[in-house]
Amino acid sequence: MKYKTLKLLRRRRLARKRNQITEKWVQALIIILALSLVLLVGCSYNMVPHETKIEYGTTETDSKNDKLQQKQSVTQTWKWKKHD
Repeated sequence: MKYKTLKLLRRRRLARKRNQITEKWVQALIIILALSLVLLVGCSYNMVPHETKIEYGTTETDSKNDKLQQKQSVTQTWKWKKHD
């Protein structure tokens, strides 16, 4: 009787280990599939310039050395666009 009980417990322990390994593989597979889906969907969009502003001009005299300051700036905004 004791021998059969030990055999049964050993089989249960081995089955539990197999189930844990299988669960880990299934979780890894789900994560890989989700990442590949995100990457594939993300590849159908790209960033394109939406609006570009260029500002150029002079400002008031500088108090330190009495010279005119030149102001130059470029501002650009971007937007997502779906590939054609």
